[in-house]
Amino acid sequence: QVQLVESGGGLVQAGGSLRLSCATSESIRSYNAMSWFRQAPGKQRELVASITRGYSTNYADSVKGRFTISRDNAKNTVYLQMDSLKPEDTAVYYCAARKLFSYDYWGQGTQVTVSS
Repeated sequence: QVQLVESGGGLVQAGGSLRLSCATSESIRSYNAMSWFRQAPGKQRELVASITRGYSTNYADSVKGRFTISRDNAKNTVYLQMDSLKPEDTAVYYCAARKLFSYDYWGQGTQVTVSS
């Protein structure tokens, strides 16, 4: 059973930073892409950032210039560095892994709360 375990969430003031981590139980090279999603109360889950096996990255417009996704193959870990946080970034953040066309594995989520 593949596991994705997120960590690094918490409470931060607006303008602050957090770094989320997602550790996988399987080699991260097994996946075509690793992504971070988020879901705020009453809203649909949205894609925040993705990084491919070839290190190409993609970001939601709302986080471009503030968030950075990266990966460490040796540690089987993906990171999401979040800077200049805003109250609207408050959500549960999920890590997900994709081998082909759909996301096969999901983490349990980590809460990020940004106070104004």
